[in-house]
Amino acid sequence: MMISSKYFTFPQSMMFVVLFSMAGCAPVISKQVRDQARPDVTFKDVLSDPERYKGQTMIFSGIIIEAKNTAEGTLLQVLQRPAGFRGQPKEVDETEGRFLALDSRYLDTYVYAKERAVTIAGEVRGKKILPLDKTEYAYPLIHVKEIYLWPVIEKRYYDPYPYYYYDDYWWWQSHLLLRREHHRSRKCRK
Repeated sequence: MMISSKYFTFPQSMMFVVLFSMAGCAPVISKQVRDQARPDVTFKDVLSDPERYKGQTMIFSGIIIEAKNTAEGTLLQVLQRPAGFRGQPKEVDETEGRFLALDSRYLDTYVYAKERAVTIAGEVRGKKILPLDKTEYAYPLIHVKEIYLWPVIEKRYYDPYPYYYYDDYWWWQSHLLLRREHHRSRKCRK
């Protein structure tokens, strides 16, 4: 059976495969905003002197520590993490500090919750000093232009012995009881 030429030819179908696979690898922040951003400036630079970078667009990734809705919008406190593939925060115990991201829209704090990964592009608005435990912390304040909330991926660990969960098997429980009784009877004989 031959496929009619009115459908796709092999080169055309391969072109679609390549285009779809490239779309899955695209950065999560739009090209327009990425073109405005300063890739030469690190988060550490902004943290040390937020006023110097005021009005400039930056892209940072991290993990949400706290989210709350205010009169100005939703304020996210984010623990910065280095960005990996497509801008996703890496799962490492490495950070250069914290920052605040203010989105003028209402974001549901149940969705934008603690420990969710985000990539944020926005304009530096200076710094905001807030209490952090028993000290004061100068957070760089970013006004959000774009935000990407990374989906939660359930991690499953390989269990090499899936059928040997001993607490649920009657024979294992009875074995433990027999061992206890045997141990008690040996104590009584002595």
